[in-house]
This record gives sequence, C-alpha cells and structure tokens, in this order.
Amino acid sequence: MEGIVMKSTGDKGLDSREIRSALEKALENHKKNLRKVLLLPPDFTRAHSGAGEITATLYSMLRGTCLVDVMPALGTHMPMSDDERTAFFGEGIPKERFIVHNWRDDVVKIGEIPAEFIREISEGLMEEPIHVEVNRRLIEGNYDLIISIGQVVPHEVVGMANYSKNVFVGCGGYNMINQTHMLGAIYGMERIMGRDHTPVRKVFDYAEQHFAKNLPLMYILTVTIHRDDRVLIHGLFIGRERRLFEEAVALSREKNMQFLDKPLDKVVVYLEPQEFKSTWLGNKAIYRTRMAIADGGELIVLAPGVRQFGEDRDNDRLIRKYGYVGRERVLKLFREQADLQQNQSVAAHLIHGSSDGRFAITYAPGHLTREEVEGVNFKYMDLKQAYSLYNPEKLKDGFNILDNDERIFYISNPALGLWAYRGRF
Repeated sequence: MEGIVMKSTGDKGLDSREIRSALEKALENHKKNLRKVLLLPPDFTRAHSGAGEITATLYSMLRGTCLVDVMPALGTHMPMSDDERTAFFGEGIPKERFIVHNWRDDVVKIGEIPAEFIREISEGLMEEPIHVEVNRRLIEGNYDLIISIGQVVPHEVVGMANYSKNVFVGCGGYNMINQTHMLGAIYGMERIMGRDHTPVRKVFDYAEQHFAKNLPLMYILTVTIHRDDRVLIHGLFIGRERRLFEEAVALSREKNMQFLDKPLDKVVVYLEPQEFKSTWLGNKAIYRTRMAIADGGELIVLAPGVRQFGEDRDNDRLIRKYGYVGRERVLKLFREQADLQQNQSVAAHLIHGSSDGRFAITYAPGHLTREEVEGVNFKYMDLKQAYSLYNPEKLKDGFNILDNDERIFYISNPALGLWAYRGRF
C-alpha cells in the first residue's frame, strides 16, 4: 500500500468524515483477507493524540468482518481504568476486547542489537547489546494486520514520539525499555528533544529493519494541537514507510514547538489530574520546558492529581530511595547500586527529572506530603497556596502579568509540545 497523507488546510483540523475516509482507503486492500486484527493505540496519557477516536472508528469499521483486539501501548504505565478507557475510546468497544500489556513478563525476544552498533550511535557512551522484546501476541497471535496508532510530538527519550517506538517501547519489554531510556539519558536530553535520527530512534530503526519486517504492521500517525478543550488533528499519515514518519516530524515541529527569543525566569505548568497521577508522567513539565528556562529561574508544577512517583510499585520505591539528585550523582549511584543497574529506566528518569541545579523545581501536588516531595529533592508548595498565586482558571497559555506585576509563562499541558530558547536548541 502506498502511504496516505492528509493535512488540514486551515485552523480547524481534519473532521471525522475526512479521517474515516482516509481509514477506509487504508483498509480497502486488506479487508477481504482479514480474520484477526490487533489495534495498538496509546493509553490515556496520550489523551490529546486523537488516537481514541481513530481506534473507535477502526473498531466500528472492522468488527462485522473480523475479530478485533485492542492492546493499549502502555510501556511501563499503569493499566487504564474503566473510566479512562471510556473517556478515551468511548463506549463502542467492549471491555473484553481490551488486552493489558505486561512489560515485565508478557514479552518475547525477537532479536538483539549488537554492542558495536550501540557504541557507534552513542559516541562511545554506551556499549551493551540491547535485546529487542515485544508483547508475545504480536508474534504468536496470528494477526493478519497489526495497526499501531499514535501521535508524533517532541519527546524526551527518542526525540520525536511514535512510529516504531509504539511497538518496541509501548508494547516492548524490560530490556528494551530500560536500555533505550538509559541511552537517551546518557546521550543528553537537550541533544535529543524535537529531533529525528537520535541514538534511540536509530535503535528503533534497526529493530524495525532487522527484526520486524515480517510483522503485518501499519502505522497511523497523527499531529495534533489542543484548543478550547478540543483535539484538532492537523495531520494524518498512514502506512509503513519511514518517510511518512519524517513528514509527520516536519509538521509536528511546525505545530508543537514554540521557540522563544529570551530564556524564561518563571514557568508555571498545570497537570490535568486525570492524565497525570505520578511524577513519572508529570515530569514532562520539566522535560518539555527545560530548554526554555533561564539559569537561576523557577518551574512551578501545579499537580492536583499527582499521588505517587513511579507508575508501578518497584519504580516508585526506587525513586523515593534515590531522588532527583542530578545527572552526575545518579550516574555514580548507577555504577554502585545493583537495584538501579537492574532498573535502568528509573536511573534515566531520575536524570531527566533534575535540573542539575540550573533552575529550581517546585511541586504543588494534590496527594503527596511536603516530606515526600522534599524527600526526592524537589521543593514543595501547598496546592491551595499555589492556586491562590497561580489560578489556572484565570491564566492563559503564554505570558501572563499577575496582580503583583510578576510576569510568568503559563503552560496548560506540557505533553502537547516543546518550549525552547532559540539559543539553546
């Protein structure tokens, strides 16, 4: 199948009719031969991807002709709750059609990326082979078509999210997730975010070319913005070829990256409570703004839904044990501590979540105590006090002048893009 590219011509985004038409065209050469299909959408943490609507549309198109399973690409995230599932996908897909991906146990190895390749792409910073693992259903499920659905947007580990990342991390295993996160952290987040052809992306490209070419994969990539509580899909890219991902990257840079002429002294970020329940996810407030914040500046994170640090019990325990103590300290701990060596994605997360003393990070969480927050090396602010100073209902995205004449930069959802001072990008 030749790739399908659809872009909106105005500011309204693509409508449901245009999206359905593109999906029908993508499936027209497959439908007669389909007995069993697997859909791989993101989970609720990608609520602004447009993938919920696309998944529901695909299910309604296919359910009468074949068996359709839906396995959200959780990666290390918690399984979706019933409320999250309904909010994201609607009520048209029965609960029993959903499969929960288990990244620790429910995977099979399909190949190994050699150490010499890792050494080359990491500029000598890392030289361990990486085991490529995916959920066993992709290999053993006898699916005639596997459709990966998700958003291309700046990302702190791979540079630009989605495409084969959805398969090898979203539906991937312990080794792949841990080592690619560590590779990105060691190489440097600020050398990665908003860019294609990063070391981690090269790992996924290698795995796609060498170990996944016989999988019946189709990618559906979106580029979206969020406006007035609506997700607007500005680009839809359907097919297998990498060039489609590259076109989506170009559009995402246009729609999702904001460059600033001067560094920002104070940034306030709001984390929507249903989407962000942990610092594992909520630290996007740090990742996506760090290239915009001035030395000596401050980031304040309004986090009414945050109740834990890790997305599972083991990761949460390690974050509480070691804290966000800076790159050099975490690397030293990583060399010394077996539990971090066995959980490289946690070590990488701790590196990502620190400003290395360059700017202050203050969390105002809804469900964590001062002792818990300060215990992981963040500053703490009471949420009610934070709301009295920075009321998200009164702030607009971008620059705001407060009643006390303080000037702040406000971001209502850090997952939607990347903010950077031009001189630092």
